[in-house]
Amino acid sequence: MFNIEEELKKLPKQPGVYIMKDKDNQILYVGKAIVLKNRVKQYFQKNNKSPRIEKMVSLIDHFEYIVTDNEAEALILECNLIKKNRPKFNVLLKDDKTYPYIKIDMKSEYPSVFMTRKLLNDGSRYFGPYPSITAAKEMLSFIKERFQIRQCKNFRGRTRECLNFHIKKCLGPCVNKVSKEEYNEQIKQIIMLLEGKTSQVIKQLQEEMNVLSDKQEYEKAAILRDKKMAIERISEKQRVSNINEKSIDVLGIAENELAICIEILFIRNSKMIGREHYFFSTTSNKEELISEFIKQYYMGKLDVPSKIILEYEFEDKELLEKIFLDKYNKKVEFKVPKKGEKLRFIDMAKNNARITLENRNKEQENILTNIKETLKLEVLPKKIESYDISNLAGEYIVAGMCTAIDGKIKRNLNKRFKIKTVFGQDDSKCTEEVVTRRLAHSIENSKGAFGELPDLILADGGIIQIRAIKRALAQYNLDIPVFGMVKDDKHRTKVLIDANKKEIKINEQLMNFITNMQDEVHKVAIEYNRKLKQKEITKSKLDEIKGIGPEKKKELLVKFGSIEGIKLAKIEELTKIKGISENLARKIKKELD
Repeated sequence: MFNIEEELKKLPKQPGVYIMKDKDNQILYVGKAIVLKNRVKQYFQKNNKSPRIEKMVSLIDHFEYIVTDNEAEALILECNLIKKNRPKFNVLLKDDKTYPYIKIDMKSEYPSVFMTRKLLNDGSRYFGPYPSITAAKEMLSFIKERFQIRQCKNFRGRTRECLNFHIKKCLGPCVNKVSKEEYNEQIKQIIMLLEGKTSQVIKQLQEEMNVLSDKQEYEKAAILRDKKMAIERISEKQRVSNINEKSIDVLGIAENELAICIEILFIRNSKMIGREHYFFSTTSNKEELISEFIKQYYMGKLDVPSKIILEYEFEDKELLEKIFLDKYNKKVEFKVPKKGEKLRFIDMAKNNARITLENRNKEQENILTNIKETLKLEVLPKKIESYDISNLAGEYIVAGMCTAIDGKIKRNLNKRFKIKTVFGQDDSKCTEEVVTRRLAHSIENSKGAFGELPDLILADGGIIQIRAIKRALAQYNLDIPVFGMVKDDKHRTKVLIDANKKEIKINEQLMNFITNMQDEVHKVAIEYNRKLKQKEITKSKLDEIKGIGPEKKKELLVKFGSIEGIKLAKIEELTKIKGISENLARKIKKELD
């Protein structure tokens, strides 16, 4: 039995990483400490904690820790453990969010320039990230239009020029029409352009134009003139300030009642070359969020800038600067400006974060407002739940639960139930049991896995399901609105009905949202049903024989193919299986017969 008070006394006064776990041994939180004893104790003391940490502490059953030689090692280990285990209460960056980059494959004889979403340590040059696929395509299109580079993937083995060569969009490296030196001169100009060094490219093009004009090669000079003018236009479009540092990231943060957004602006050589944004729960403390975000975002990143400008000081600033210098040989400064041009950049990033947040939440807010007005609810339904019963001819009866938060289905909140008190096929009684059990979780512990009670319940069915849910609510004297979802012939929700069987028409936006919710809860229930059925099928008489564990059972079935095959096998054949003695073989034969 893990006694938290006793274990706190054993904690060492050394740096390290602590790992908080729940009663199911699931990792809740990973953190690092200069002094483990002091840091871990703070969680269990009565002091001001954010709502997120308060909830995490309420779920802690036990903790573990790893001692390190110094704080820098602890920070690196913390980042690695968070990325590997993705604990529920740590600030997490989504892995599925990848922005487009422009890549130049420098190892090729004649490098190509193309778009990618993957950053690899393969010797190539990467530029970006770009705020959207459209922005990356525009830049790539500009390069292909103004520079005569190869656009084919497999350009070796050709015997004649391609169309791009004839329309003067490629110099023809596939048929040796251009030297490596001349081709790579273009690549150098493209790199300077992507790095924001447009003034150098313009100067170089002007010098080449002068040489060609002196030689009276006016057609070639005109091509360079057009290229120079195009680069001047794109340079003016990108320029954002007179800051002269080569490489800066600017972090802005904004929040509303639904989420927090961190926006990163990428500035290289006084040019805005792109941006990224990430969303987090409003339960996060902003200063703590910035600290966690920076550690996860920049540790191990290929293209860390020389300066990162942000609004708040954070705990590990000096430590991170030291790690970048010692481990990556990269001097990185974290700056919190108080005045001047850099502060204007903070305001710009914050404004972008605010707009991004507003745009992101607009659709969700519209859905919530739509639901509230359509159903004439008193409060905005920030939390909506739906339940569905699934069975096969009265067997393997289960239920699924689906939750939408702020107008968005949250699959991590899906729940599954085995029916415990109903025998036989009775969807009404099953629904009442499931909802009663679900409500009890929140009433007993609103900070637990089920969280707060919902603002709205959508029954997967008609009046029978509505009445079953109403009976469950009545047991706790709760008055949560309940509506039924009625499907059409195409299995889409055509209308909602209330407890008086009154049909409520819904518009297309609301129909799509409710249909998605109905599909999700049905999927949760049916998949659990199939899982239980498959589990039952894989059971066999071997499970009832003492001395036959999972490994022996597996080897027997692999060797003889089925229970029938084992029954027909001879004693000496059975004893060839590792761990099966003659006595056990005779026992197997007797039990199966």
